[in-house]
Amino acid sequence: MSLGRITDAVKSGKILFSDGAWGTMLQKKGLKPGECPELWCIERPGDVYDVAKSYVDAGADMVQADSFGGTRYKLEHFGLADKVAEINEAAARISKKAIGDNGWVIASVGPTGKMLVMGDVTEDDLYNAFKEQALALEKGGADAACIETMSDIQEACLAVKAVRENTNLEIISTYTLELTEHSGYRTMMGASAADVANAAVKAGADIIGTNCGNGIVRMIDIVKEMRQAQPDKPILVHANAGLPRSVDGVDIFPDTPADMAAYVKELAEAGANVIGGCCGTTPEHITAMKAAIYG
Repeated sequence: MSLGRITDAVKSGKILFSDGAWGTMLQKKGLKPGECPELWCIERPGDVYDVAKSYVDAGADMVQADSFGGTRYKLEHFGLADKVAEINEAAARISKKAIGDNGWVIASVGPTGKMLVMGDVTEDDLYNAFKEQALALEKGGADAACIETMSDIQEACLAVKAVRENTNLEIISTYTLELTEHSGYRTMMGASAADVANAAVKAGADIIGTNCGNGIVRMIDIVKEMRQAQPDKPILVHANAGLPRSVDGVDIFPDTPADMAAYVKELAEAGANVIGGCCGTTPEHITAMKAAIYG
């Protein structure tokens, strides 16, 4: 049985909940610094499944896939450029197994690490890299591509275009913005929340939003700006569990599940339709945030 499209579910007025952090969850299972997380989809699929299932059990309506660094440009650092299809298919398949017909797989698509402005790659290069990944994610059973943690509008829009023109996946396009001293929230490349929202919609994204870089409190103002720019588009937010603090050389995210849950209603009132977590968030955070809306 199909649940239909995420955008249709949002139109019903329901607030949906996504999952939380993946990297830190895999680290708890033994992922070492410098190790390729995506390779675990082939070598340790049971551990990857456990992460996805833990978020499903926590009440998430959708889960990502262990595919954030799944383009050939990221995988080539580990000598895995020839395994793009195998890794991404496996990533989507694992998350689909975890959630089944009870929700959606919004497979993660992260930046390539290549800079168009520096001449590292051409637009065609990026388009083809995102196309290759998206086709494999769709084959593995993904329902949507979550093009996330973007800062370069041009790269993000090429990813949206590649997914839109070559698959039937729904498209989520989210950017990371940081608070500046005089110009409000901006991406690393200087674009505002309104700029990225408008660019994502123009490129063909079904859902826009923001992830990482901020705790849930700061996300409220970003969502307000996006909602003003795009009154009708669904907005997804994946907030960090607060701003990281370094303790003995380790980044600690201070916001507890209760801390994040306290702002969920305000975030929804600002215009967020899908709420989940990024760095530092856990299944317990998702359960608490969902309970803040639905009890």
